[in-house]
Amino acid sequence: MKAKTYEELLNEVTDLRQQLEEANDTIDAIRTGRVDALVVLGEKGHELYTLKTADQTYRLFIEKMNEGAVTLNREGIIVYSNTQFASMLNLPMSKVLGLPFSNFIAPAFVDQFNALFKRGWGQDCKGEISLINQQRYVEFQLSFTTLELDEGVSLSIILTDLTEQKETQRQLKLNNQQLEEINHALEISNHDLQQFASVASHDLQEPLRKIQIYSNLLKEKHAAQFSASAGTYLQKIISSSERMRVLIHDILSFSRLSDKDNKFELTDLKLLIAELLKDFELIIEEKKATITIEEIPVIEVNPGQIRQVFQNVISNALKFSRPGVSPIITISASRICDSVYDSSPDTAGPYACINIKDNGIGFDEKYMSNVFTLFKRLHTKDKYEGTGIGLAITKRIIEKHNGSIIAKSTEGKGSNFIIVLPMRQQHVL
Repeated sequence: MKAKTYEELLNEVTDLRQQLEEANDTIDAIRTGRVDALVVLGEKGHELYTLKTADQTYRLFIEKMNEGAVTLNREGIIVYSNTQFASMLNLPMSKVLGLPFSNFIAPAFVDQFNALFKRGWGQDCKGEISLINQQRYVEFQLSFTTLELDEGVSLSIILTDLTEQKETQRQLKLNNQQLEEINHALEISNHDLQQFASVASHDLQEPLRKIQIYSNLLKEKHAAQFSASAGTYLQKIISSSERMRVLIHDILSFSRLSDKDNKFELTDLKLLIAELLKDFELIIEEKKATITIEEIPVIEVNPGQIRQVFQNVISNALKFSRPGVSPIITISASRICDSVYDSSPDTAGPYACINIKDNGIGFDEKYMSNVFTLFKRLHTKDKYEGTGIGLAITKRIIEKHNGSIIAKSTEGKGSNFIIVLPMRQQHVL
């Protein structure tokens, strides 16, 4: 046999490469649905092979999916695979087609896959298993369904990579554990803070009470012995101790609002406010104030806490009245369709919008952020008494009722405190 020259061998290699490229192009065209018929030269001459339209459409659709897709025969051999599946395993298509699907399953999941494979021929089903990807395991969800193709009934598997989802779940679980730990630490901290506030307020009130008692005794029984300046100093001690007493009381009230116990009941707010106004009889008479209570719906609230809300707001309305002008306070309410104060009116709405308007000194709305902030005051304590805690307590109570409160005001013309509360509270069973 004559030896082939280098050029002849080179030509043969070139021909073989061309044939291989044509074969690969043909296979790829069949796999992606770009052809629906082939003419093959066989022993009996040229023969026509057709692909059903359903098969072509199926292959075209599957090839464009982001998920992996394979078709198995009864023996579990991969008779079709889209490009995405091979990419998921970091393998060329030649290392996937014609091989048992079980070759790519992590050993611990073989039995689970066999059960799914058996069930998939009878009904659609899903399961999670791990596949081998270059010496590491990757979690997938497998969706099984049968298909009627040219070669008969086949089992189609859609594979969804769960790597990101599992990592998100693991991260979410870790975050939830950390959140639980933080919440537990906060609960302990809040409990300790409440205990401290209760004990501190009790311990502070006792010496403060003695300061007030002995200061008043000095004023009542020995005032004649004091010089004018000494009398002034004594009065400052008495005034400061009274402010301290109110401050301790307000701090304790604020700290107790962290308690989980929040008992709600249907309450007639109009009746509650009317009873509350009895506490203001003297100052109402002194300032010749007019307070009008219009219709207010029965709302599910904590009566004691909501009483404190109206007490704080009405007290401020009386306190911050304009000199020489009798206070006029109007309390009204309407039902609205949403939790926002400017929602549309609705006689059967799930929320109540309560307005407490006055004609007092008002304030510039650029200071709105200070109104409900703890210890923030818009006026000096020598001009208007108070601790700067009342409206912070009010806001906390409203929030505990799943509501909201805002203030609208014009300096020199009065204020309007708008409270939105749900008609009924959501009770956790």
